[in-house]
Amino acid sequence: MRSGTVGSVATFGLVHGAGDVGWYWHLVEEELRGRGHITVAPDLPVGDDALTLDDYADAVVAALGAAAPRSTLAVVGQSFGAFTAPLVADRLGVDLLVLVAGMVPAPGEPPDRWWENTGYAAARDAQAARDGGLTGNDDPFVSFYQDVPRALAEEALSKERAHPSSAAGAAPWPLEAWPDVPTRFVLCTRDRFLPPDFLRRLVASRLDIIPDEIDAGHCVALSRPRELANLLERYLTA
Repeated sequence: MRSGTVGSVATFGLVHGAGDVGWYWHLVEEELRGRGHITVAPDLPVGDDALTLDDYADAVVAALGAAAPRSTLAVVGQSFGAFTAPLVADRLGVDLLVLVAGMVPAPGEPPDRWWENTGYAAARDAQAARDGGLTGNDDPFVSFYQDVPRALAEEALSKERAHPSSAAGAAPWPLEAWPDVPTRFVLCTRDRFLPPDFLRRLVASRLDIIPDEIDAGHCVALSRPRELANLLERYLTA
């Protein structure tokens, strides 16, 4: 992947994770728009079980095109959105790609196989043994939203959707190599879904970069929107 400095004012394409909607990003959007940036956070078309990751990327590309983006373009993928964001980056030749608590894919790897291929279950169980079962807990207020204000977490859960489609999960990740785009990774140090130690290893092995860390749980765009926006903006000139 190439490196380099990009412009200070940008359009951000924000890709939500599994079971979510574009609303997930609304607090980060407020922060970024208040600083003069354009943001686009579409709902991925997960209602059709036949649609693939390429179809999800189509939706993001179309939304960005409708927004008349500025010359500097950044794409950000949260969690499962890490499967879609690089596809968008590859198609559009963006200036910056950011994964936030992302499930880093490998060329040709179906998302359904990601869990076994990465050793996720063992990492989850090891962290759960250390934290008394908080990691991987069946209660989403414990495992996903522990640092999100309760009313906001309840609103997020009220918007939950089934995701991904069976086709998106089963088809091989379509890229043959990681896009030649400057790539950053934001790791959440209190993540109870994707354990931090597990992600540090995964990011090192698959991206060969060192992640930036933020003191937050998995849903950092809701719990630490300003801090996350600060990181995203910093990346534009780093």
